Amino acid sequence: MMKSPVAQYAVITANYWAFTLTDGALRMLVILYFHQLGFSPLNIALLFVLYELFGVITNLWGGWLGARIGLNITMQVGLALQIIALAMLLVDTSLLTAFYVMVSQALSGVAKDLNKMSAKSTIKTLISNNQQLYRWVALLTGSKNALKGVGFFLGGVLLAWIGFKGTIISMVVMLTVTLLASLCLLRKRIGSSQYKAKFTDVFSSNANINYLSATRFFLFGSRDIWFAVALPVFLQNQLGWNHTAVGTTLALWIIAYGGIQAITPKLTRAIPPAQAKDRLQTWGLLLLAITFTTAAALFTSFHIGITLLVGLFIFGGIFAVNSSIHSYLIVAHAREDGASMDVGFYYMANAAGRLSGILLSGLLYQYYGFTACLLASCAFIVATLVINRRITGVTSY
Repeated sequence: MMKSPVAQYAVITANYWAFTLTDGALRMLVILYFHQLGFSPLNIALLFVLYELFGVITNLWGGWLGARIGLNITMQVGLALQIIALAMLLVDTSLLTAFYVMVSQALSGVAKDLNKMSAKSTIKTLISNNQQLYRWVALLTGSKNALKGVGFFLGGVLLAWIGFKGTIISMVVMLTVTLLASLCLLRKRIGSSQYKAKFTDVFSSNANINYLSATRFFLFGSRDIWFAVALPVFLQNQLGWNHTAVGTTLALWIIAYGGIQAITPKLTRAIPPAQAKDRLQTWGLLLLAITFTTAAALFTSFHIGITLLVGLFIFGGIFAVNSSIHSYLIVAHAREDGASMDVGFYYMANAAGRLSGILLSGLLYQYYGFTACLLASCAFIVATLVINRRITGVTSY
């Protein structure tokens, strides 16, 4: 019974959800806890450098590995590595140096992208109908981000309630149970390629996949330039918010963002191949408009708190639609045999975009302020609009 596509999808989704809860909570824990210990915004950003760098590397070779040994295995390895990464943070506080935390985050970055690449690639092997594929990818992506928002909330609340170590221990227990269930329920060697894939096969010859990957780099860079480090530090330092308030706000944002991602197929309806580029351009222009408007309002100090919150949530809604369409298009474009290699290459660009965004978030905020982060975000969005114009119809419809 558990071998049917729907049952396997349910197991994959539950696995992805559990991992995402810990990923969101860990991100909020690290930002808030180490800011509390006196780390500067730039130093906090540097804590995530290896997380994102290893995400880039993992997506590059993880897709190839999944095609060789099976996506169920790469997903389970991701869970195991996250457990190790969390356990590393249970040492005495005096041992939590910047380098040590960076190494822990590096393992977490490998774990996250193995898990995500495996989950999204597996859907391609389970679903052949493209409209169903659109709905299922949107549901998985949207629910995952909603759960990440819950993780942000839990990270802030549990840090205040049971402390740093207590929160880490609770996440280790949850992931251990998830790993054991995954080992028992997931079909063996799911998603493995019928031929022995070469590592060079991860570099796609499909121009659309390359354009989508380039766009993804700038799209997610545009978000993290102001969201990753600058926003939570700004809320604490400039608006005087406490840990719980910051965690709750970011959690609600990500939950709303995930919810909109999940219903994007209803908002956009079917996307004919000839209209894919036009849809991306329309939603990209809307994203640029709200980001620039928010930057202009903050520059004039117009009701800073309200302006920021309104701009933040509108940005999140529009960004969610952009992201959901992109997630669907990359799975639709991916090759039938060895889809994980195309998906892995795409999410390598995603991780590289986040890496650049996080570094710029800490750097620009520390030296030029929050408005500079928003203007840099605008520049990245313009780059996505330029690249989107090169995308053609989805050839695998």
